[in-house]
Amino acid sequence: MEERTSPKGTVTQRAIEQVKKMIAEGRLRPGDRLPTERDLAAQLAISRSSMREAVRALTVMGVLEARHGSGIYVTRLEAGDLLGSFGVVADLSRGEKLVELLETRRALESAATALAAARISAEQLAEVARCLEAMKETEDPEVLLAHDLDFHRAIAAASGNGTMAAMLEGLSSQTFRARVWRGYAEEGAFERTRREHARIYRSLVARDPEAARAASAAHVGEVEEWLRAQLDAGDRREE
Repeated sequence: MEERTSPKGTVTQRAIEQVKKMIAEGRLRPGDRLPTERDLAAQLAISRSSMREAVRALTVMGVLEARHGSGIYVTRLEAGDLLGSFGVVADLSRGEKLVELLETRRALESAATALAAARISAEQLAEVARCLEAMKETEDPEVLLAHDLDFHRAIAAASGNGTMAAMLEGLSSQTFRARVWRGYAEEGAFERTRREHARIYRSLVARDPEAARAASAAHVGEVEEWLRAQLDAGDRREE
């Protein structure tokens, strides 16, 4: 059998790809219960242990979910479930990798903000305004962080693109943002960042996608510049 001559990881990967193919072709749909481990292993011509590893991996990915006493099911396959690992990457990244993540976030967030400017409802705009006002009323970095996250989540939701919103949620590491807010507090930069948020809000009120794109890109760009300055300062201290 192929499994006897192939590394176990290769066999498990093949099983993962086969299950994903079954989902992509519609043979398994969101909410469907998988065949038993024994039946699925026989169907794919692999051992039960390899099948078990494949199911475990697909569960971690958010493709499958185990329901106690019921079996293994295909999830809703929504972007938020499938992109959850983004948050782990953002939390664990350091140095230049964080800069890369910020570059990615800048591209996505500016696009989402432009979409939001064209699509945002009155209720969603009111929620963005509420977050902005809350940011103005505190000097506590932790409270500011919470309102900042809510501000950007509200805009991402207003974009109407659930996949983009899920990707941004993953890239919006609370751990990293807390470091940024603490750094801003030390530099007395809260007023500047409030102005940046206000500019984004005004572009949404004006329903001007290009102004929204520019305001959002400039805001995340400021964070990039701050992080690069921190990294440069650290390099100089090590010299």
